[in-house]
Amino acid sequence: MDFPIDLKEYTPLKFDLGQTEMTDEQRQTLKKNIDVVRDGLVFFTALANVKSLGGHTGGAFDIVPELLIVDGFMKGSDSIVPVYYDEAGHRVAIQYMMSVLNGYNDAEALFHYREFGKGFYGHPERDERDGIFFSSGRLGHMWSHVNGVAEFDRDKTLVMFGSDGSQMEGDDAEAARYAVARNLNVKLFIDDNNVTIAGHPSEYMKGYDLNKTLSGHGLTVSEGDGEELDGLFARIQQAFTQSGPVAVINKRPMAVGVKGIHGLPKGHDVIPVDMAVEYLTARGQNEAVSYLQNFKTEKTKRSYLGSSPETAKSRDEFGKIVCGLLDEMKEPEKRVLVVDSDLEGSCGLHHIRKNHPEVYVSAGIMERNNYSVAAGFGSEAGRQGIFGTFSAFLEMLISEITMARLNRANVLAHFSHAGVDEMADNTCHFGINNFFADNALAEDDNTRLYFPADALQMKAILQRIFHDMGLRFVFSTRSATPFLLSESGEKIYGEGYSFEPGEDEIIREGKDGYIVTYGEMTYRCLDAIEQLKAEGIEVGLINKPTLNVVDEEMIAKVGASPLVLVVESQNTKTGLGSRYGSWLLERGFAPKYSLLGTSRPGQGGISEQLDFQGIDVDGIKAKIKAML
Repeated sequence: MDFPIDLKEYTPLKFDLGQTEMTDEQRQTLKKNIDVVRDGLVFFTALANVKSLGGHTGGAFDIVPELLIVDGFMKGSDSIVPVYYDEAGHRVAIQYMMSVLNGYNDAEALFHYREFGKGFYGHPERDERDGIFFSSGRLGHMWSHVNGVAEFDRDKTLVMFGSDGSQMEGDDAEAARYAVARNLNVKLFIDDNNVTIAGHPSEYMKGYDLNKTLSGHGLTVSEGDGEELDGLFARIQQAFTQSGPVAVINKRPMAVGVKGIHGLPKGHDVIPVDMAVEYLTARGQNEAVSYLQNFKTEKTKRSYLGSSPETAKSRDEFGKIVCGLLDEMKEPEKRVLVVDSDLEGSCGLHHIRKNHPEVYVSAGIMERNNYSVAAGFGSEAGRQGIFGTFSAFLEMLISEITMARLNRANVLAHFSHAGVDEMADNTCHFGINNFFADNALAEDDNTRLYFPADALQMKAILQRIFHDMGLRFVFSTRSATPFLLSESGEKIYGEGYSFEPGEDEIIREGKDGYIVTYGEMTYRCLDAIEQLKAEGIEVGLINKPTLNVVDEEMIAKVGASPLVLVVESQNTKTGLGSRYGSWLLERGFAPKYSLLGTSRPGQGGISEQLDFQGIDVDGIKAKIKAML
C-alpha cells in the first residue's frame, strides 16, 4: 500500500542567506509543507502505537516549522552543514521523515518505524545510507559533539536542535561555555514547550530560564513564538548571518493544536490512536484514518514453563513498596528524600509523589546532580536518599557514585529498564553496564547490587535492605515478568519467603550442571531447563539476586557440577559472566564454563531484542546442548 499521506504535496524550499523575509509564495508553500509533515508524523507514530511499539510524537511535531526553514537555508547555501543534529533523541521521527523527503528512503519505509530490523529505531543511530548522520538519545551529549564537528571546519555553520528538557543537563552548560570561548559557528534551535515527561519545568524548576541561562554563558539569544512563521524566519536568518554561537528559542505548547495532548506531558510520548484518528479526520486525511482503524496486529501471549500466567512490573512495584515502608515511619521527611530525574512513572516513583509528597522532589533531567543530592541527604546515619532513573544512565554517574561512597552516603537507587528486553529505543538505551556501579575498593565495601527475578522478590528485597547503610542499587526491567513457581506450582517468592543479601537461591536442582542467572532472565532460563528436562537433560537453576557478592556455599556446589552457564542480558564484557568464571577458578573449580549476554548493537523491536542476542529460551537451550 502507498503511504496514505501524500508526500508529493511537499515542495522543498530554498532560501538565500541574505533573504530577510519570505515571499508570499514561499510562505504558503512553507505552511503546506508543515501540514504535510505534521500529518505524516502523527500518522506513522500512531501506527507504531497500534503495533505496541511506542513512538514519541510531540517533540518531532513541535519542531517542524524551524526545521523546514533551516532546511531551506541548508539547500540555499553550501556554508551550512546539511545535518539536523538533535540532542533530543525522541524527536527521531522527524529525522526519518526528512530522510524520505530528501530521497534516502521511500515513503513506505515509514510504515516500519521502530520495527525490528528496519533501521528506524526509537533514537537516531548513525547510518548515512538511510540519511541519519549522527547518533543521539542520552540527553546533554550532543552539543559538545557538534562543537567538535565545528572545530574541524570553521568555515561551515553547524545546526543543533535542542529542547528545554535537554538543556537541563549539565553537559550543555559546559558545551555552551566552550562554544562561546572558541567562537564556534554553532546555531541552536531550541523548542521551549514547558513540558518534560514528569510535568512542567515552570512549575517544578523555579528560576529555570533558557534565555537568561544561555545569555549568561555568552551566547547571542533570540526568543519568540515558534508558530509565528515570519518572525521565526527572521530570527533564524539573523542567527545564520551572525558570527559565533547563537541560540534561537522557540516558545510553543507541546504538540500545539493536537486535541488531547496539546500542552501536556503525555504529548511527549506516542499519540493515543483515538486522538490521532480525531486529528487526522479533522485534517481530511481519511485514507490514513482508515489505515489506523483497520490495521490488525497479532498479539500472542506466550506462557513459560515454571512461571505463572499473570505478570507484574517490578519497576512500578518499587514505588508502591517504598510507599508501604514510608507509611510505617513517623515524620519520614526527616529520614528520607526521594529525588526524581523526570522518569517518575518509569521507575514507580510517581506513587511516592502522590502518597508522600513531603519526601519527594521533582528535580528535572539532571542525573548527576540528583544522585549527589540524594547522597548528600543520606550522608549521615539514620537518613537516606532515594534516586531513580534508567539503567542506561548509570554510566553517567560513576564519579558521583565514587564520591557518595567516600562520603559514607546511604543511597537506595532504582535503575529501571535494565537489559535489552522491550527496548525499541535501541542501543543508546540498553541498560547493560550495571556492574559499573560496583567500582569500590574491595576492603570493607558495602556497595550492593540487587536484581529481583519477579515483583514478589522485589518486595522482599526492599523490605530487607531498605534501612541498610551504604550504596544499594536495585535493578528492574522495562517489561513485566511472570512470577516464578516451585515444582509444586507455588509462588517461590510468596508467603513464607525471606530474602537474605548475598545468598544465591536454588530454583531447580540438576545433575548435569547449572545455569546461574538473575532478573528477567530467570523465568526464561526456568522454561529452558524444564524443556531440557523433558528431553532427559537435567540442568539446575540458580537465581543470584545479589549480583556482586560471592555465596561461598553455592559456588562450591555449582563449581563441583559438570558445567556452569551464566545467562544475563547485561554486556558480555562487563556483566556477571565476565566475573563468575574467575570466581570459580580462584576457588579451584574448573567445570565447563560459558556465558550468554548482550553482545550486539540493537535492531529495534520489542521482544525481538533478546532473540537477536541469542538469549531467548531457544538460545539458552541450544547453548546448554552445545556445552554438553
